[in-house]
Amino acid sequence: MRAAGRAVWSRSGLWRHSDYLRLWGAQGISAFGSQITLLALPLVAILTLDATAFQVAALTAIEFAPFIFVSIPAGVWVDRLRRRPILVLTDIGRGASLLSIPLAYGLDALTLPHLYAVGFVNGVLTVFFTLAYQAYVPSLVEREHLVDANARFEATETLARLAGPASAGGLVALLSAPVAILADALSFFVSGSLVFSIKHREASGNAPEPSAQERGAFRRELFDGGRFAMRDEYVRWVLATTVPINVGFGAVWAILLVYAVRELDISAGVVGLVLSAGEVGGLLGAATANRLTSRVGPGPVIVGSAALFGPSLLILALAPRGMPLPFLVLGWAVNSFAAVVYNSTTVGLRQARVPQVLQGRVVGFNRTIVWGVGPLGALIGGALAASAGLRFAMLVGAAIAFAAIIPALVSPLRSLRSMPETAKPESDVVSPASAKAV
Repeated sequence: MRAAGRAVWSRSGLWRHSDYLRLWGAQGISAFGSQITLLALPLVAILTLDATAFQVAALTAIEFAPFIFVSIPAGVWVDRLRRRPILVLTDIGRGASLLSIPLAYGLDALTLPHLYAVGFVNGVLTVFFTLAYQAYVPSLVEREHLVDANARFEATETLARLAGPASAGGLVALLSAPVAILADALSFFVSGSLVFSIKHREASGNAPEPSAQERGAFRRELFDGGRFAMRDEYVRWVLATTVPINVGFGAVWAILLVYAVRELDISAGVVGLVLSAGEVGGLLGAATANRLTSRVGPGPVIVGSAALFGPSLLILALAPRGMPLPFLVLGWAVNSFAAVVYNSTTVGLRQARVPQVLQGRVVGFNRTIVWGVGPLGALIGGALAASAGLRFAMLVGAAIAFAAIIPALVSPLRSLRSMPETAKPESDVVSPASAKAV
């Protein structure tokens, strides 16, 4: 009965897939709310608690740390448990943790350690939510709709980046930073309600209750995702292509605001407007990703979009002091377009290729690697800016991103004209506890 229902959705498209629309709506609402917190949380530290620059930087580091250190074990649990309840519980948990900030503020009990705790808890829960929803999508929609489904997620992220910061600024000015966070807390409760209303249920074999013996295999399962990712002919090359992109972008992003203000002599407010204007490229990418993939195949789309990251950063690095804005808008627009097309297609490919039983662990391994190299890029950019100048550091970041085309071109991705078949997990890649779920 379920298979017949999915066939109807396949013919009708995602607009009539009510369960997918609920998941998409949940993701969009929480993405918009998260953009508010992205600005409001550090402003709470700065404006309300009079935090130093180092303390604010520490808050950012604490929020980001779970993506590096928690992703792999989180992937194991995402594969052991049903994904839909994880999505609901993590939304409720994030909403509750954020709600504690305006409550503590109202009681005059808000402290920096409280913010650090909320940042860490939210980071951990976001890791679980991200892994679970990416692993859940392939069981919800047909494989031919995966790129389109992920492009819609990318589109809502882009729209959130367009509208979220401006909304956050208005809420902070009107209500104060701690109260503004209330909007994000409420968004997570709404998101959780939408996910809870999804009618689709995963197959019963997808998340068996582990026995004592199977729980003892947890340590082995930590490496299952990495073993699969490094052996698979497509997944490993996507990973190899993504690493230089994220290192190069990390180097540029870490110094972009300083570069714009000190090297190009424009205000931080104008930089924000430039970044918002550049997100139009992301909307174009979301609108065309599925069409491009259908026309030329996922492999050429991945190679082509990977080739755009280096030039986009180079345009930013070459912006002249006398007329920087056209360069900044164009460079950011090309980067946003490339990012949305690349992410939509590579995530769709991985979802199609990886067996359901390994989805969480493979995503967790990938996230650990590709998010982990971001801080490395930031250190490179900062060190080069201090020793050789801001523009030189920007140029080096662009050069690193250019290197992404090398693994893309030497890989089998370049000739991949359709989504690959789902791989069969080898016995030495999947532990016995996981094998039951195949």
